[in-house]
Amino acid sequence: MNTSTPSRTSPTNVGIEGALATLATLPFLLATAGTPGGGPTAWRVIAAAVASLACLGASLLLFRRMLPAKILGYAAIAGCGIAGFPYLATDPRIALFGGVALIQAGYFLLEVRLRQRPGFAISPRDRSLERARGALWAVPPIALAGFVLDPVGHALTEGAVAAAMLISQGMVVHWTVRRQTPASTPAWILLPIVAMIAGISAFLKGQTLPAALSASLLTIAVLPRTRSPIAYQEHWWEVFLNHPARVLISTFLGLCVFGTLLLQLPWASARGDIALVDAAFTSVSAVCVTGLTVLDTPTDFTLLGQWFILVLIQLGGFGIMTISTVALHVIGRRMSLRQERLLTTLTETNRSDLIGSLLLIVRFTLLTEFFGAVLLTACFLAAGEPLPPALWKGVFTAISAFCNAGFALQSTNLVPYQNNPLLLHTVAALIILGGLAPATCMMLPDWLRGRAIALAPRIALVTSAALLLAGMLFFLVFEWNGVLASLTFAGKLHNAWFQSVTLRTAGFNSVDISSVLGPTLLIMLAFMFIGGSPGGTAGGVKTTTVGVLAMTFWASITGRNEVVAGNRRIPQNTINRAITVVGSGILVWFTALLALQITQQLPARELAFEVTSALGTVGLSLGATPHLDGIGKIVIILTMFIGRVGPMTLFTLLSLDIAPAGSRCPDARIPLN
Repeated sequence: MNTSTPSRTSPTNVGIEGALATLATLPFLLATAGTPGGGPTAWRVIAAAVASLACLGASLLLFRRMLPAKILGYAAIAGCGIAGFPYLATDPRIALFGGVALIQAGYFLLEVRLRQRPGFAISPRDRSLERARGALWAVPPIALAGFVLDPVGHALTEGAVAAAMLISQGMVVHWTVRRQTPASTPAWILLPIVAMIAGISAFLKGQTLPAALSASLLTIAVLPRTRSPIAYQEHWWEVFLNHPARVLISTFLGLCVFGTLLLQLPWASARGDIALVDAAFTSVSAVCVTGLTVLDTPTDFTLLGQWFILVLIQLGGFGIMTISTVALHVIGRRMSLRQERLLTTLTETNRSDLIGSLLLIVRFTLLTEFFGAVLLTACFLAAGEPLPPALWKGVFTAISAFCNAGFALQSTNLVPYQNNPLLLHTVAALIILGGLAPATCMMLPDWLRGRAIALAPRIALVTSAALLLAGMLFFLVFEWNGVLASLTFAGKLHNAWFQSVTLRTAGFNSVDISSVLGPTLLIMLAFMFIGGSPGGTAGGVKTTTVGVLAMTFWASITGRNEVVAGNRRIPQNTINRAITVVGSGILVWFTALLALQITQQLPARELAFEVTSALGTVGLSLGATPHLDGIGKIVIILTMFIGRVGPMTLFTLLSLDIAPAGSRCPDARIPLN
């Protein structure tokens, strides 16, 4: 009779033990990467051996001594970086991918907390089962890594994969021995033994990788489920689902990857295939509703490819969480409490108003895009387009404008229609409505009539109106004899208004942006950085952030201790958040610009403009984006992604769910001038 005390650790966490033990063979794969002419150098093998031993030690100490286990884990990550450094240094893209992978591994190690859950117990037998399952799941990635990192198939690579297979199958044998049903033990122990014999035979024939992949997947398929009573089971994906920032980032990242795969299809591009980095750039630009392009949308993509881009724009504008929630509501299914908590945090709405708010977003979006498409189709028809292309351009431009994406089906954007006021003002109206939250748009009639509305939408509307009028005035003053010189008086007014509208959010242009004067460029940089309003499809630091900071500035210079607007006091934490949003945006902007200045041979003026446009998800360009090399494109891709999810959202990934403790420390007086 087994009298062992059950462990109070979740099965999925126990699987990490086995996975780490199997992953201890990965450093040797990194040591052989990039050595087609011969074996790895001695120092790479030594670094791999140190990393492997550290990984094994971390797996043994994981549930016994957490701190030493994490230290060994970091040592293993460092050893992997050293062993694979010559390979990572061969290509900047490989270096970027490898660096991100190592940083992600380090962050996961920092965040992982294997807490004991009250009311949960797992028996030693099931602990062995889950450890074996985790080890088996680690074998396929190792085998695939062997295919990618060492196509030649060095003996060290074959040996590392064979060792991973033997470790995982050995854990299956260990579980089989601990089973309490002796009658079936011979049948269960036969499978891993046969797998190990097959692995050794495959190693001798140089066919270890496919054998390990097949054996591990087959063993996983036949392993039984854990039968321990579970009050709470923590899964690996809860690292993401328990944190709203991780949910937001992972959903957008998944959509970007999906879009990249779609645009890589041979039927999506006019010439049959496009570079992976160009497909990723276009996908991220569409999902993040930016509009920066390295390929010409109307000529380099087929009709199917343009449809893919349009779907990505619409999904990126809505947000995956909004679409999935509304879909659940339509089919009559209820959300779990965790889903409700996540969505109320992401949308900043009350739980009782959640479904209504999301339905309002969908209805308002579809209705506005429909009427916009009708008007724009009529405009394209009046401009001489046949009905099918006019209809397609009308639908595409309406969705792109409302989602503030800036993609157009004309190589010169909307410059050919600079003398078409109806088209310009229709697109401008769609941009404004998309840049504001639907709930804010619903309050617009009351605000125009002078009725009282809530403070937050009032700040958004007042700030937006001030920026729109100021942008139009600046553009008229600086470009009257510049890019507007060839237009009539009315044409100058129409195009100055249109550029003021599209400047902060959308990225459409009806004049040649690359020819604007220096003062105009500075104004454009500031307006692009500000962006649109919260709840809309625009990027930037948001109008409400600028409004709060402006009121804080005025309260400070007038000697007030509190920021009051509309008989409402703005809390200090809101002011702190506004400062953090702007500060994090400046930090990301500076980092991206510095990276481009180091790696690209392009004028600083153009690089600063492209970075600001990407971070604000605007999409305006001075023409530098198509001339970026692979590293430059990756920098802009990351900047667009950060701009869409928000720099502060990205930094909150490092935050811990710790309740703030009250401070009784005395105040400190620090001179600031």
